[in-house]
Amino acid sequence: MHAALGKQTRRPMLPHLSNRLSLTAAPALAVPLPDLVGEDLACRRGERIVFIGASFRLSPGDTLILSGANGSGKSSLLRLVAGLLTPVAGRLLWGIAPVAADPASHHACLHYIGHQDALKPAMTPREVLAFAAALRGRRLASAEPALDEALAAFDLEGIADWPCRWLSAGQRRRVALARLLASPAPLWLLDEPTTALDSDSQTRLEQAIATHRSKGGMVMIATHAPIQLDAATTLALDGLAPPLQLDPILAE
Repeated sequence: MHAALGKQTRRPMLPHLSNRLSLTAAPALAVPLPDLVGEDLACRRGERIVFIGASFRLSPGDTLILSGANGSGKSSLLRLVAGLLTPVAGRLLWGIAPVAADPASHHACLHYIGHQDALKPAMTPREVLAFAAALRGRRLASAEPALDEALAAFDLEGIADWPCRWLSAGQRRRVALARLLASPAPLWLLDEPTTALDSDSQTRLEQAIATHRSKGGMVMIATHAPIQLDAATTLALDGLAPPLQLDPILAE
């Protein structure tokens, strides 16, 4: 394998991926969006209420940082906003419209980057990004400039055509984050996005977030690492878990 690392050529796109990229492009999302509002949200994981009374308002251009100790519910709140969990109390809305009334439109408005990088070992970074664009209905011809920009933004050009199984943890994380730029969506939900990143890669992430916000994008981020995000609001989840003896939801 080491001999091959010195000279890499761009391999043809996988046939099944090329077929997907011939799909008709989906209609563009209307922007700017109304505020994303969480009202008194409560989350249950198994038989445990993780938090109650979580409220926030995220306007176009805003960043919300979720803070709290391990187990306070940062990842759970991101998953709840992503539609992967259902709140046991409270409401999530776009403006005054409940997300539950049109979950498909809500999902079309967001990118969720969780703890796992979600990369196929045999696919290259370029193919991963092309597939992400295809899932949003973008044609290959129209998507390629965005793919190139995403690869450049996270310094992936030199490894764009390597199988992902060759990549380090930091490189895989950069590929996962590059999806944000290859198939744009207005709401970014980022769970510990700086994991495995070196200082240069974290700076690139901070720049990507700043550019996204400047265009009216919204970001919710859970992180333990220091990160430079101007004018960000913090939602502290510590203290939002009810005492077991006063748990109002389990008592119902």
